[in-house]
Amino acid sequence: MDELKKQIKECIISSLELEDITPDNIVDSEPLFGTGLGLDSIDALELGVALKKKFGVKFNAESAETKQHFASVNALAEFIAKEKGIN
Repeated sequence: MDELKKQIKECIISSLELEDITPDNIVDSEPLFGTGLGLDSIDALELGVALKKKFGVKFNAESAETKQHFASVNALAEFIAKEKGIN
């Protein structure tokens, strides 16, 4: 799971072109939006597309659960692991 979280962090950094941020700067449990990393709704769209390309997972923009999946790196890792059958 640690490797998956690292890959997610790298995907966040590269897809959103975050300068001066490394995977070590992103706390797994820290919120990605608002406080924490400070991403916004446009970032969410870009990140959703990048995660779909990298991991082959789909997010439903209409689903309330999607917001929960994007809460943190931990939440994204749990969702992707569940969707891909990774332990």
